[in-house]
Amino acid sequence: MAQPKRRWSKARTGLRRSTWKLDAPGFVECSHCHEPVQPHRVCKNCGYYDGKEVIAKKEKTVAND
Repeated sequence: MAQPKRRWSKARTGLRRSTWKLDAPGFVECSHCHEPVQPHRVCKNCGYYDGKEVIAKKEKTVAND
């Protein structure tokens, strides 16, 4: 198997690895409830996608004790 002729420097290794970083996910505002949500996904807060209700959410009821 072929062997490298000389060792790579730490700077050169760092330059090669500089593109390994991850991008933070982008967020947009939900058109119905104005909560931040990832693009092209159903809003977990209200259940709407593209201005239409996709998932019917139940109303929270508060019991008076």
